[in-house]
Amino acid sequence: MSTRRQLKAAEAVREVVGMAILVDLRDPRVSDVTVTRVEMDADMRGAKVLVSVMGSPTKQALALRGLASAAGFLQSKIADRIETRYTPRLRFELDAGVKQALEIARMLREVLPHEKPIESQDIVADESHQTRTVLDDDDDKDDDDKDGDDESES
Repeated sequence: MSTRRQLKAAEAVREVVGMAILVDLRDPRVSDVTVTRVEMDADMRGAKVLVSVMGSPTKQALALRGLASAAGFLQSKIADRIETRYTPRLRFELDAGVKQALEIARMLREVLPHEKPIESQDIVADESHQTRTVLDDDDDKDDDDKDGDDESES
């Protein structure tokens, strides 16, 4: 279980590493990389940095190699920003959570029936003050015509 101190340090490392990758890192292998989370070791001497890389598995492997070679530079950025006794050694790993979430969303789109988006549905209240959802505006027009009160005929 992570302590509050470890969680604060992990968040600070995530911010520093994420900004350094975005702004300071010039390695062409490291592109389309997002730092998703950081897990600090119990003794605060090491940190596992979980990253998401958009692209093919080859591009992901290249990005991980580029991050590993830039680990010392990123550690110096952390040392400048965070005052701790030890600067954590960085280990980079791919975060499979993002890929799994995209795969689950794709499977749900295939399995679930296609419905209208919620924004296009209107919620109305009838005389009994109960709310109901109106799915189709055409249904209301048909109901009005059935009442026999067509004003266009008179």
